[in-house]
Amino acid sequence: MAKAMVVEFRVLPPMTCALVKDINPLVSVQLSSAHLPTRIRAVSLNEILPNALRRKHNPHWTGGFSLGVDLGMSRTGLALSKGFSVRPLSVLKLRGQKLELQLLEIAGREEVDEFIIGLPISNDGKETPQSNKVRSVAGRLAARAAERGWRVYLQDEHGTSEEALSFMIDMGHSKSARQNRIDAYAAMMVLERYFSMAGQGTELVLPKQLELQEKLRRGPPKDADFFPEDFDG
Repeated sequence: MAKAMVVEFRVLPPMTCALVKDINPLVSVQLSSAHLPTRIRAVSLNEILPNALRRKHNPHWTGGFSLGVDLGMSRTGLALSKGFSVRPLSVLKLRGQKLELQLLEIAGREEVDEFIIGLPISNDGKETPQSNKVRSVAGRLAARAAERGWRVYLQDEHGTSEEALSFMIDMGHSKSARQNRIDAYAAMMVLERYFSMAGQGTELVLPKQLELQEKLRRGPPKDADFFPEDFDG
């Protein structure tokens, strides 16, 4: 039985290669599109563009909202990007399936089509034990999200908690407010980093099922408010 895969891509020239990581055991192998199975095909930026890259290519592009997620041991911070506005949203005190279902519900309510999940990275640039836990949650969420055509990405979150704390202090937030909302502001910093880098260095979490991969390629149903030209006539 095929194992779940995570496909990492970066903003590269047209000759893009995908780095495929087998989650268990952890094995990395560099593949060109010529060596991937025909039905799966290489996941390229031309097929599944993150919203940050769409915005870079077209400054007037307005479709596609992003939900930033800062996963913690007991608290999960959320932030929302709509257009050029990025703001802290909420802090959830849920775990496991309840958390994943709540993330999907919030995404639907806020018209989100991608999740940007912070990936813990140590000072020396390596992943941590918490990174494995984040990857597990991201993998399960990606399978559920793909049913709706929504994408899940991992973004290096190193230093975002410190950035969030500094920002909140500068904004004059009280100590109690910082304690209650720091996770949401950390998620906001993850989103701001993602957009400032135009999606470069993000990692797409790809479900193993081919039908889910195809739903990702097709994307979510288009909204007539964002794509009126597709509904004319």
